Amino acid sequence: MFEFLQNLEPLHQGFWYTAIAASFIFLIQTVLTFTGGSHGDVTHADFSGDSHTDSPFQLFSFRNLINFLLGFGWSGVAFYSSIGNKLLLIFVAVLIGAGFIFLFFILILQILKLTEDNTFKQENLIGRAGEVYLTIPANMSGKGKITISVNGTSHELPAMTEEKENIPSGDSVRVTYIYDKILVVSKI
Repeated sequence: MFEFLQNLEPLHQGFWYTAIAASFIFLIQTVLTFTGGSHGDVTHADFSGDSHTDSPFQLFSFRNLINFLLGFGWSGVAFYSSIGNKLLLIFVAVLIGAGFIFLFFILILQILKLTEDNTFKQENLIGRAGEVYLTIPANMSGKGKITISVNGTSHELPAMTEEKENIPSGDSVRVTYIYDKILVVSKI
């Protein structure tokens, strides 16, 4: 099958074998990634020892090893006849392999920018402005309601105020803090 490799120099053969093996494993990883199998890694061979980190990118992982070998092998094959100095060729191949890891890192960062957490959390309302829906009694003596918009959706939430006067319907308010799951607001 690989008869054409038999007449090549050992370094050139090494580049070819590395490129072919890395390409095959990369293809398997890609298929597994898109089919949801094993999160895209053939094995969980992260050298950090902590496989439950929140980091989306681990420098020493099987996937990055394959990315490096893919760039290293194919650049060695591509530049073998054009770069005469073998040490320079290996150095260029290592740089391109590291570049593949860097490109993968940039790609992961761009993909993570596409994810958006639209979970409603009251803590995110502090400092935001809203409008009084039901009059809010003065001096924390009772609850009213405000409507406030977060991430394009409107929420009707209970509110209280520390101000000396009632805040009537239609007035604008700003959330200052949260007390026992009730928004404490002040008039704007």
